[in-house]
Amino acid sequence: MTLLIDASVWGNLAQPGGHFHRESRDLLVDSEANLAALDLTLYEVANAVGVKMRQPRRAQWLSELVEVRCADRLLRVDPRLAATAVDVAAQHALSAYDAAYVAAARANGWQLVSLDLRDLVSKGLAVTPDAAVYP
Repeated sequence: MTLLIDASVWGNLAQPGGHFHRESRDLLVDSEANLAALDLTLYEVANAVGVKMRQPRRAQWLSELVEVRCADRLLRVDPRLAATAVDVAAQHALSAYDAAYVAAARANGWQLVSLDLRDLVSKGLAVTPDAAVYP
């Protein structure tokens, strides 16, 4: 199964010792799991790690890791996905960003992996890295 990884999991690699850091690293760096991401993930990681955490080199490394690990599964957000995301956002009281991940996972039959416990995991829309199913 392909795992759609949201920005919270990628950004977690910049926080050694944080909650789910080891599980995120195991999944994103050490596994051979099929991973996917949205193109907006690159901006979210750049903002969270490069700007807010003031770690621009770490943000660059993470962006490159997303590109390498996801390869042809780095999805571009297009008008159809954006429209579906608006519907999902309204249905589940989510931001358009979170809803885009949910919509993309559903459209492709992928499992969404996130650390957004409040908005995604608690609603059954995603799983945490330790619960992701991959070979």
